[in-house]
Amino acid sequence: MTSIRFGTDGWRGILAEDFTFANARIVAHAIARYVVRGEDARKGVLIGYDHRFASDRIAETCAEVISATGTPVWVTDKPCPTPAISLLVRQRQAAGGLVITASHNPYGWNGIKYKASYGSSALPSVVAQIETELEGVQREGVPALPPRRDLIQPLEPRAPYLDTIEKLVDWQRVRDAKFRFVSDPMHGSAAGLLVELFKRNDVACDEIRGARDPRFGGIHPEPIEPHIDALRQAVRAGKYDAGFCADGDGDRIGAIDRDGSFVNPHQIFALLVWHLAGTRKLPGDIAKTFSVTKLIDKLATKFGRKLHEVPIGFKYICELMLEQNILIGGEESGGIGTSLYLPERDATVSALLLAELMAWHGKSLGELLAALHAEFGEYHYGRVDLDLKVGQKEKAIEHFSDGRLKSLLDFPVVRRENMDGIKVYVGKAGWVMVRASGTENLLRVYSETSKPETTRRVLDAVSQVVHQL
Repeated sequence: MTSIRFGTDGWRGILAEDFTFANARIVAHAIARYVVRGEDARKGVLIGYDHRFASDRIAETCAEVISATGTPVWVTDKPCPTPAISLLVRQRQAAGGLVITASHNPYGWNGIKYKASYGSSALPSVVAQIETELEGVQREGVPALPPRRDLIQPLEPRAPYLDTIEKLVDWQRVRDAKFRFVSDPMHGSAAGLLVELFKRNDVACDEIRGARDPRFGGIHPEPIEPHIDALRQAVRAGKYDAGFCADGDGDRIGAIDRDGSFVNPHQIFALLVWHLAGTRKLPGDIAKTFSVTKLIDKLATKFGRKLHEVPIGFKYICELMLEQNILIGGEESGGIGTSLYLPERDATVSALLLAELMAWHGKSLGELLAALHAEFGEYHYGRVDLDLKVGQKEKAIEHFSDGRLKSLLDFPVVRRENMDGIKVYVGKAGWVMVRASGTENLLRVYSETSKPETTRRVLDAVSQVVHQL
């Protein structure tokens, strides 16, 4: 049997290989054991699911396993985005929540995310307790207890979720701007959400790729290039002012400007910091993960905000948001949370705030980015994911950690940081970072410099070095 381990936000596996009904039962029972021992199990567990193959049936299976321990369970009556479960767990003061999803992973994957009672990713301390329970269940097996069907109830997730997030923006301002938007849920479980909110409030919005498709139209449901090409084409063809894209379970955002340019997650995060801390002057510090643009550092300085940098994984930002007044926190992959709402990522909320930002200034995303670059300088980010042989990831980390490496291309290595992976600063040009993925057999290579061609050169050079190791 495959050893099951939680990654940055739960457990994921390949359908029919690692991700099986039997293994889902093991994970569900381990979570149930944690809830019984670490939470008030009488408050119950909520279970939601996405558009992936068999997600609804896995949700039912998990409900049966958890109910067998005497814990009440509510299962959503339709697919929903992950942040809807996070919100409802918090609003209903439930003991916790599960979402059957593999987030942005390719269609051949599925997974189980655990959402803690405060409405976000489980803290590292909670993950450690669940993993301890997992070890025990994998040794001993799932007990043959009958499900308590009297403890399993249906739950409608969309209405309370939409009613809550609708209150976060100034709709009059957005209406008056007369912008036209297009939403792209990438065949995932955020389908219909953004378009409903905009239309409720008389703002023009259409939707593409809204139908359920467990194969996600043949692309990865991750809101980055090249998977976002369909949205680019729609924006150009329909002459929309912006397009907003959500990943497979609706917690990560990407965007397209009216001219067809991709607005990457770092730029979105910077724009939202500028909007909330600068334009709206809301109080609070700023948090970012280790791989996020240095433009955030400059914005924090400008607005007199303390900047917190944490390892990769939104759970570390969540931990800060629970302990301190963090106005906004973000990660490289498009997950952004704010104190206006939840200590949780939400693509739909991020899209609403971007629309409000555009309306506030009467400008496109590209025009707003140009204003940021004019004030703070240009920041051009890139990432490549390398699928390597066994042992190569470790060799790569070791190679770039070695103090004997004094240069890369024609740039001197001036310093290193090793909070999560290894980040190498190359002269005044910028930085490059290598890190092993927490959920897939990949080495991620990230870079940021002041010119797009320099970023590409650095990424190509590092990739070449890694493949030769």
